[in-house]
Amino acid sequence: MKWKKLIAVTMAACSIISMTAGCSTGKSNNNGSGNTSGEKVKLTALINKHSLTKDLKTMKWLTDLEQKTNVQIEWQQISADWDQKKAPMFASGEIPDILINCTATSDYAQYNGLFADLTPLIQKDGPNLTQMFKDRPEIKNLVTQTDGKIYSAPRFKGGIWPDSVGTCFINKTWLNNLGLKEPTTWDELEQVLIAFRDKDPNKNGKKDEIPMDFNGMTGGFGACQLLGGEGLQLTDSLVDGYFAEDGTVKDFFVDPRYKKLVKFLAKLWSEGLINKDTVTNDYSKFQSTARGTGNAAAVGFTWGWETGDRFGNNVSSQYESIGQLKESNDVTPTYTYDYYSQNYDANAIAMSANCANKDAAMKFVDGFYNPVVSMQVLFGGMNSTDKCIKDDGNGKYEILPPADSSIDPGTWKWTNSMADNGPFYISDKIKNNLKLGVDMQRVTKEKAIYKQYTNKVDPKKNVYPEMFMKFSQSDLNAMAVNQANIDNITSSAWSGWMTGHKNIDTTWAAYVKSINTAGLTQNLKIRQAAYESYLKTLK
Repeated sequence: MKWKKLIAVTMAACSIISMTAGCSTGKSNNNGSGNTSGEKVKLTALINKHSLTKDLKTMKWLTDLEQKTNVQIEWQQISADWDQKKAPMFASGEIPDILINCTATSDYAQYNGLFADLTPLIQKDGPNLTQMFKDRPEIKNLVTQTDGKIYSAPRFKGGIWPDSVGTCFINKTWLNNLGLKEPTTWDELEQVLIAFRDKDPNKNGKKDEIPMDFNGMTGGFGACQLLGGEGLQLTDSLVDGYFAEDGTVKDFFVDPRYKKLVKFLAKLWSEGLINKDTVTNDYSKFQSTARGTGNAAAVGFTWGWETGDRFGNNVSSQYESIGQLKESNDVTPTYTYDYYSQNYDANAIAMSANCANKDAAMKFVDGFYNPVVSMQVLFGGMNSTDKCIKDDGNGKYEILPPADSSIDPGTWKWTNSMADNGPFYISDKIKNNLKLGVDMQRVTKEKAIYKQYTNKVDPKKNVYPEMFMKFSQSDLNAMAVNQANIDNITSSAWSGWMTGHKNIDTTWAAYVKSINTAGLTQNLKIRQAAYESYLKTLK
């Protein structure tokens, strides 16, 4: 019977929310009026946090925020499999009062009525969010849905983060040991990798060097980064392969330049130059492998965020960033332009439509956007307990090195704060008065080499900022179904070709046809229309 199924779904959702957060059934007041007794308002909250992030209840800056906004939060903290847990919880209609890093834009239409419209609440109790929207109107446009409502508050890193996620690293110590120069082309890279394979560049007398490693095909640390060596301008949407070229939306998975890249990788693989575990490794293994053993580095050429994060404290000094590798000398290279995805996110924090005390919840939500609090959300607390930020006085602040010197700064940040998964607004005032930590200083220095490429990107022709584009619910539904079908084809095809299990030349035409038939043709049409509408909003 239908009612039995409904009860089963609701009970499953409550078990997900757990004893910590409870299964809230309270209905909101018609006007969202708050507590007037002076006692702390009890709210439930769920955060989808990084696996490194410690218990939120031990973060003093956060307990201070609760105290200041007169709320008591019952936290549930999830750090794995949220995508699988989300659907049954949302379908049940029973969610915590506040959700951090839990929603996507498509959720607000798919689960219509589940989330509160924050627009009137921000007007009444959101001075920090109001100021953010005044400072940066594009952020308000980002979070405003097609129905004119705001269902989530964003995060904005203030332009602190660089234009590109991935940095191309090579072991300069290995180059020096072998008397080699930095490669500038794909052919030169191949010769360097062969030397790394054969000539014991780490000088430990063992044949244990991994010439090349990458984290799958897509993403900031994936092999797709080499597409820029063929002049293909990637932007934020790397996972599904969409990009813009001369004002036209395309997908690199069916582009001849992608075929050329995969053939190059297949050649390197056949020569034993690529980590044999590349296809199966998860991100944590990808990271740990590059940290080597003691002072002996393990990887010669790879991509990563910054040297400390990628290689750890012992061997990071052996590496340097290098420019884009050209497929041939007659190519004008590009590098991935990720500024929008690096600095903006529309869906940092949302509120349940059934929250019984929306006023109190809104004050707590808005508290994250206080300039000084936002800084602590991202980088950790500014107090003697958290030991992450120093107030130098006169409005100046400094990110401190890890209190535990055995931990690299990136890991320290992710451990001691909500970091990139939290709700925050880094205003220009904070940005201009904040001395960044050594890891972000390294990021700026190491990625400076890519300014020669990203400074030339035309935002009206060759940037595809999907997060700013608006889609109808019917279009979102169609694209989701199509993309699932497309992903089933693309996700494994490249590895089969690279490892020699399939011949790309004999199967390419059928592969492209199958992707177009699976829904790419329709997706490109929908995305093109949304892209052109977005371009009209640019000045």
